[in-house]
Parts: sequence; C-alpha cells; structure tokens
Amino acid sequence: ICICIAPPQCLSSSSSHRSCRACVILIFCNSVFWSVFVCDVYSLQAQLINMGVIPTLVKLLGIHCQNAALTEMCLVAFGNLAELESSKEQFASTNIAEETFISSQVLVILLTYPLDAIKLQLVEAGLVECLLEIVQQKVDSDKEDDIAELKTASDLMVLLLLGDESMQKLFEGGKGNVFQRVLSWIPSNNHQLQLAGALAIANFARNDGNCIHMVDNGIVEKLMDLLDRHVEDGNVTVQHAALSALRNLAIPVVNKAKMLSAGVTEAVLKFLKSEMPPVQFKLLGTLRMLIDAQAEAAEQLGKNVKLVERLVEWCEAKDHAGVMGESNRLLSALIRHSKSKDVIKTIVQSGGIKHLVTMATSEHVIMQNEALVALALIAALELGTAEKDLESAKLVQILHRLLADERSAPEIKYNSMVLICALMGSESLHKEVQDLAFLDVVSKLRSHENKSVAQQASLTEQRLTVDS
Repeated sequence: ICICIAPPQCLSSSSSHRSCRACVILIFCNSVFWSVFVCDVYSLQAQLINMGVIPTLVKLLGIHCQNAALTEMCLVAFGNLAELESSKEQFASTNIAEETFISSQVLVILLTYPLDAIKLQLVEAGLVECLLEIVQQKVDSDKEDDIAELKTASDLMVLLLLGDESMQKLFEGGKGNVFQRVLSWIPSNNHQLQLAGALAIANFARNDGNCIHMVDNGIVEKLMDLLDRHVEDGNVTVQHAALSALRNLAIPVVNKAKMLSAGVTEAVLKFLKSEMPPVQFKLLGTLRMLIDAQAEAAEQLGKNVKLVERLVEWCEAKDHAGVMGESNRLLSALIRHSKSKDVIKTIVQSGGIKHLVTMATSEHVIMQNEALVALALIAALELGTAEKDLESAKLVQILHRLLADERSAPEIKYNSMVLICALMGSESLHKEVQDLAFLDVVSKLRSHENKSVAQQASLTEQRLTVDS
C-alpha cells in the first residue's frame, strides 16, 4: 500500500510536515476506501487489517480530528473494513475513545458505526457523565449555542444506547444513575429532552428482561402522559419516539396484558387521525404487538369501525410502503387473534378483503402466510359474508399461482391448500376451483419433500375428487 513509502514523521502533527502529511493521509485513506471495489475484496481487507491499518487510522483521527476532510475519509475507510470480524478485534484493542474524545463531530460518526466495542469504550471512558453534565448545565438556557449543545449531548446519549453492551451497562438492572436521569427527561418541558428520553427508553427496551422491568416500574404511564401532551398539534418526533418505545415494550408476552390494562390501546388510538406516516407506522406496529395472542383485545379493536376503516385507507398508501405493510398485517392480525365473526363482518363491510387477498401475493413470506391464515379463518367462519369480495379479488386464481409456483415456500403451499378446501363451501368459488384444474397442481405436491405439504396435498386431492 502506498503509505509504506512515506517517512513516519509525515504522520506527526508538526507544521513542518503539513503538506506531505495531508497528501500521504489522503492517499492512505483513499487506498482503504477504494479497496472495497477490488474483486478479491475480503482478501485485500484482511491484508490491510493484518498490517495494522485500524490502529493507524485511529491515530490519524486523534491527531487530525479537527480536519473534516481527513476525518471523513478515515471513517469511510472504517466502514469498508467493518464486515470482517478481525476489524472488530482490532478496534476493541485501540484507545479510540481517548483519541477522539475532543470532537463531537467525530463522536457522532463513530457512534453510528456498527461496532458495539466503540460505544462501550466511550461509555467506559466517561463520555456519559460529560454528556449528562452538559444537559444539566444547558437545559434552562434559551441561548442558541446552548440549545445546540443540549441537542448534541442528548442525541449522543441516544446513540450510545445503540450498542447492546453499552446499553446494558448503562441500564444496570434498571437502577443505574444514567437510566434514572434519562427517565427524568420524559416529563420535562423541553421537547428535545422528551424526544431523547423516549428514544432512550426505546433503545433500553431491546430485550425482554429490560422491557419487563420497565413496565413493572411504571414507564408505560410516563410514556402515555408524554403522548397525552402531544395529541393536538404535538411534536411529531416526540409522538414517533414515544410510540416506538411502547411498541418495543409490548413485545414480551407478559407485558401485553399489563399494557392493555394500563390503557395503552386508548392512548395510541388518539393518534388515529394523524397524517404523518412515521406516526402512523409506529401506531400500527404498537397495536399489532399489543393484540398478539390477546383475543379479547383483538376482538375489541376489530369491531372498532373507525379503526378498521382507517386501516383499509392506509392499505392503499402506496407512497408509504411501511404504513401500507403494517396496515395489512394489523388487519390480518385482528382476524387471526380474535377468530371473531363480528370482526370479519366489520372488515368485509369496510372493504378490507381485497387487501388481504393482495397481501397473499406479497414478496415477504411472513406477510403471505399471515394473509392466508386470515383468509382461511374468513372462509371457515363467514364464507357467505365474504364470498363476493373473495371472488372479485380473484382469490382462487391467486391460490392456483401460489401452488403452481415452485418458488413458493412450503408453508405458503400448505396454507393455500387449506384455504382451497375451506372455499369449497361456496358454490361460485367451488366452480372456479374446478375450472382451473386444481387437481393437476395438487397431485404433483403429493411427492413434495416437505411431509406436511405432501400430507395436505393428499387430503386436498381427496376433497377435490369427492366434490367434483
């Protein structure tokens, strides 16, 4: 690598070597940067790491952290080396926290770098205490510079929590000083601290143990109070952050009933009128997590006409794929978890069937499967009510394509055949099945390598033969 021709003093910070130092560093960093485009990229990256490139880059960061161009190039080079496990080992052995402690710009970029070791080093170097001190000093100031410093400090706190090890170290079983300080930000009157506090809770809520502890210790009520303060023309970023935290907290099974009892559903539904896609997305995700295996809650929500109509509207939000996908998934979840005829009737009357049928053609297997299970329940419980909508959505033709497509996952083939059998109770849909010669497709699946698929193919073939 071309850096090898440069004398060592060129990497020093003395002014007499300034011009050659800049050239050499840029050549060096560019060499690492462009290595990602070489055919044998992993081999070259491994060689660079074995030569000790990471400690050298770290040293450059420490010496030249005020030089934006050199700093950016160093960090881009880090990114190109990040995929190799050996790069993480080298990072863990450097003193990068000490080298870069003075530059908040470098800290922001470092904290977004996908290495927990860096975040842990910064925590252990005392960065957290410095950030908390800045927040305390600047929180009551209305000076522009102080507001900017407060934002930077609180944002850095949130970024530190992206690392699993640093997050858990700061959580300290829910009793740590840092965790308690972050909690105090949520009820504050400062929007930036409210935002950072909610995002921090969302990051702390990345494992079941933390989630269970926080719910048992009243965090849900704090987040609901925060949301309540931002219902009417509130801060969208705070709404999004608080909903993100509630969604994560709702993942553990034991938390769902507690959160439902606390009134989280009602708090979340207040944002049903929101026209902001990020808020809509988190709202949908929170509700979907809450009703998982909660039949009563799923039925209650599924009979809420305003909610279902809004879901159907969002199922057509083609400009916002995330909102559209989550709407479809929640619509399916309402049926799957409630198994309620009333919920199915509400969804049929609101025009939701066509979206579930379309969902069965999704590129994501999990969404396809969720749609097929929901449609099978519809066919089993309320086929007469949904018959016309299923027919106009061309469900039978879609099922034929799914069964004939060799790329379809085993669970998709299995549930498609279960659904075909359920549709045979409808005269018009039965006729469509016969017209498309499903027997030919199904009979081929009797020799499928997946035993469940093969067995269901035999049962489906018998049903189709009898009914023909």
